[in-house]
Amino acid sequence: MATTNDLKNGTVLRIDGQLWTVIEFQHVKPGKGGAFVRTKLKNVLSGKVVDRTFNAGTKVETANVDKRDMQYLYKDGEDFVFMDTDTYDQITVPAATVGDAANFMLESTSAMVATNDGVPLYVELPPSVTLMVTYTEPGLQGDRSSAGTKPATLETGYQIQVPLFLESDTKVKVDTRDGSYLGRVND
Repeated sequence: MATTNDLKNGTVLRIDGQLWTVIEFQHVKPGKGGAFVRTKLKNVLSGKVVDRTFNAGTKVETANVDKRDMQYLYKDGEDFVFMDTDTYDQITVPAATVGDAANFMLESTSAMVATNDGVPLYVELPPSVTLMVTYTEPGLQGDRSSAGTKPATLETGYQIQVPLFLESDTKVKVDTRDGSYLGRVND
């Protein structure tokens, strides 16, 4: 337990059985009446953001969220198996928890896995990853980077839009937040 005076950005609170991260907080002391703390909270699982006001000094329950760097090992049925790179412990993360990150994960990809009481909450990938284009329609003579886009299938099976000049078996950098093409990678 902590009081609202102890809140900091990034603190995780347990409110009504759900986990919320403090995005912003402001301690307000009006000229008349008691002080209060105005907060902006983000739900850890759904990403929903809400504004919530607490009276100053109110007790709030904090939750311990453990964020660890892990390595994606393999897919086991519908679940994903990750290994802690420090202790070599393996945990199984359900596909629903991994979400869209599965589109950008190859075996041995590093990711940050957040857990609370041993239960995986979410998987966070680096902002961009390098993947191989396995198939795309051949480009035509005269195709330039500003001429438009075409669909391309990555080695994970995910499809993105790439410039017309790109060919199969090319390494590309992909934004993991929205799946957009960032550029070619030259080895």
